[in-house]
Amino acid sequence: MYRSDTFHWAVGIENTFIPQERPGLRALDEYELTQHYELWCQDMDRAAALGISHIRWGIPWYRVNPQRGQYNWAWTDQVLDYLVNQKGIHPIVDLMHYGTPLWLEKSFLDADYPHYVAEYAHAVAERYGNLVRYYTPLNEPTVNAEFCGRRGEWPPYLEGEDGYVKILLSIVRGMVRTAHAVREADPDAIFVQVEALGWSWTEDERLQAGVDQRNAHTYLAYDLFTGQVNTSHLLWPYLLHHGMTENDLAWLRDQAATVDLFGVNLYPWSGGEAVMGPDGNLRMRGELNGYHLADVLRQTWNRYQIPMMITETSARRDVNGRTQWMDETITAVATIRAEGVPVAGYTWFPMITMIDWEYRRNEKPVGDYLLHLGLWDSAFDKNGILQRQATPLVETYRRYIAQGSPELAEES
Repeated sequence: MYRSDTFHWAVGIENTFIPQERPGLRALDEYELTQHYELWCQDMDRAAALGISHIRWGIPWYRVNPQRGQYNWAWTDQVLDYLVNQKGIHPIVDLMHYGTPLWLEKSFLDADYPHYVAEYAHAVAERYGNLVRYYTPLNEPTVNAEFCGRRGEWPPYLEGEDGYVKILLSIVRGMVRTAHAVREADPDAIFVQVEALGWSWTEDERLQAGVDQRNAHTYLAYDLFTGQVNTSHLLWPYLLHHGMTENDLAWLRDQAATVDLFGVNLYPWSGGEAVMGPDGNLRMRGELNGYHLADVLRQTWNRYQIPMMITETSARRDVNGRTQWMDETITAVATIRAEGVPVAGYTWFPMITMIDWEYRRNEKPVGDYLLHLGLWDSAFDKNGILQRQATPLVETYRRYIAQGSPELAEES
């Protein structure tokens, strides 16, 4: 089991990569839109000045692997060398943050997708095994399947529950193959599997079964990835009804991956109270407060008994609102650790302003889609440079880091 007696303070750089375009849908490469490809050195300097030990940061698969079997590591080489050897920060590398390369024409529907993503992951681990110890096989698989398979907004543009299940199966197969490939290239690899979790509840007994289903869906990808879906799983009938087969599920159980840390992503919009809507269906009311993170961590610990790390959290609020969210969520982590639950770190994500995903579906200038969730807000100067501007959150977070780790109680 991963040792959780140390605590990792971290930040992250938003690294969504959806390079495919079509009428009405623009490419969405967060590194390009936030100018991280050019300003990476200053961004890493800012991160290091906080006193963090770790950073969540992704490799743009579509750029480093522009053609089948061809790799261009030049940019990634310099960033990782600087980050690790000059700044002493441990990267938690997102091998996949949603998108596939342009040459993979069917994206996740390509029969060879699991092979190709594992091949790429092996190449990363082989090249950077002396610099990288922490890997995330694929960030937020349920969100990935939602946008690619249920909403039809990202390639391969499927819609509905059948599409969601089809994409989820392909994604998880790729995750399994990725984990085995990385472990082969780097036996000392530490896996931090990251998922967008939520917290939903209801006072209406008529809605409890629906809430249970909703909560089960947040863990479904991880359950599949680690081979925990069998006939007793709450969502077994759902999966079979929407196209997954018993053979598919048997393969996932046989090839089950192991994980060192469960990465918990949580935002104010990640849940709320379930109420009966005017149409008689379940709908969500309100948002979470930061203290709800403790409920999510307890639920996850009780379910898996695996060390956890907060791998993403922030709030779409002004600086005072973000400060309140930081205070509440760090208090929640301290509360849970005081109960003896091993939470091994906390990540404010993103560190700097990101570009709202709505940019992909619209035609307005990128400046209209600045999404201020970070410690640094950003604005374009007269020369078109997206300047990072420190907010008071920088000093607030630095003070938390300087105080050290929230105390972890002895396990009973």
